[in-house]
Amino acid sequence: MKTNELKKGDKVRLRNGWDAEILDNKKGNIRLAKVFGHYTEIGSIYAHDILYYTSGLTRTEIIHTPAQLKLQTQMKDF
Repeated sequence: MKTNELKKGDKVRLRNGWDAEILDNKKGNIRLAKVFGHYTEIGSIYAHDILYYTSGLTRTEIIHTPAQLKLQTQMKDF
């Protein structure tokens, strides 16, 4: 599944191990999400930080676009 296929209400697992709920239907490098970490916060996340789409007990690996992978490389270099 690609990050651009994620819809509002979908549950995902982030690269840092936290869970999140997608809050928009946008496409691209940045998505709005409710993140369940030390605190529950709403804010923007990078699409390249999304690892899995979770539905019940199943999880589907996310496939990133070339633009998202390029941004990930730029952020690592930063």
